[in-house]
Amino acid sequence: MDAFRFVNGILHCEGVPLPQAADRFGTPVYVYSAATLRDRYDAVASAFAELKPIICYSVKSCQNLHILRLLRERGASFDVVSGGELTRALEAGADASKIVFAGVGKTDAEIRQGIQAGIGWFNVESEQELENLIRITAEMDRPVRAALRINPDVDPKTHVYTTTGKQETKFGVDLVRARNVFDRYGRDARVKMSALHLHIGSPVNTVEPYVEAIEKTLALIRHLREDGFAVDTLDIGGGFGTDYETGEAPSPSEYAARIVPLLHGRGLTVILEPGRTISANAGVLLGRVLYTKQSGAKRYVITDVALTELVRPALYGARHFAWPVVPGDGFVPEARRCDLHLADTELVDVVGPVCESSDFLAKGRWLPPLKRGDLLAVFSAGAYGFVMSSQYNSRPRSPEVLIDGHSARLIRRRETYDDLVGPERVE
Repeated sequence: MDAFRFVNGILHCEGVPLPQAADRFGTPVYVYSAATLRDRYDAVASAFAELKPIICYSVKSCQNLHILRLLRERGASFDVVSGGELTRALEAGADASKIVFAGVGKTDAEIRQGIQAGIGWFNVESEQELENLIRITAEMDRPVRAALRINPDVDPKTHVYTTTGKQETKFGVDLVRARNVFDRYGRDARVKMSALHLHIGSPVNTVEPYVEAIEKTLALIRHLREDGFAVDTLDIGGGFGTDYETGEAPSPSEYAARIVPLLHGRGLTVILEPGRTISANAGVLLGRVLYTKQSGAKRYVITDVALTELVRPALYGARHFAWPVVPGDGFVPEARRCDLHLADTELVDVVGPVCESSDFLAKGRWLPPLKRGDLLAVFSAGAYGFVMSSQYNSRPRSPEVLIDGHSARLIRRRETYDDLVGPERVE
């Protein structure tokens, strides 16, 4: 499902051998496949085509301007959660009227920025936020459309940190409160409450939670329409899973097979907010082995990649498949599985150089023998990889590279030490 493949024993991204990219751009480095980004977007668009949805790519998953432009050219609009993401989407050439602005804590400045830009919908998460939006629209004399975020109390069976649809989360309003919100604010002339929004969590690797959440929301829409409210739009959010390991998640067509029949013919404009299902497997993170060492019963592979580049393992206990770029004879994997155990592999922990015990990429993995200077690829790093990177330990952030066919180009340069300290050179 992506363009990262071993050719003659060497990992390639499309037509480019990754050792070539690492030599040219250095490590650590994020490498993205343009073909995979296009293919994954097209897979979502094709699967849900019957609904003619507005597909708002989730900027928070992978925010580079060059990638946003690529997806915009494919037909994407954008889901943003901050003023900075809105700025990126607009600079990427987005049609502002199809942008969705979500987030539980929008500032007044961000709300004004969204109104001034003429965005399509504010996804509103609380009564106080709605009151504030009404106040600011009155001050600016600019009407807007809003979608009330619904918390359907559905368990998506994902990590507790990325579960957003259960009753006790900070996101949205419950179904009973939703009717009260419409009763109180739904007829305001400045904020047109014509939409509902869902986002139950991420990654959601089964379809049933979406079915349950949508069925509950359709019942709410029926009640609201009976009460006289013209609800014409449903944003079902994102959160679709992706294959961090081979065969882990349903395909877009499998999600659509259950979701499309629920929404077809309902008189609703449907919005989707896919993120990782488009970008995760479009990117790998390359690093080099610095040292190996034995410590008691443990064998460590120490790389130049740290939690500053990829925090997901430390933050979520996320499991990314990791494998040498040139693994040697007999070690080319047939599937990407973290429990892969080939003959003559070694049990190791892959760790980084940052001064934290949580600085690891993979624990308890059977990997081919590795030595200083070997290249290692961390797969499925295109979503929530670079966007969550940091300068902890004063480490400059890594470059990003986009490969399209046989061409590799820099789309974000490596930071310098001047980038680290420049903003602090103030009087």
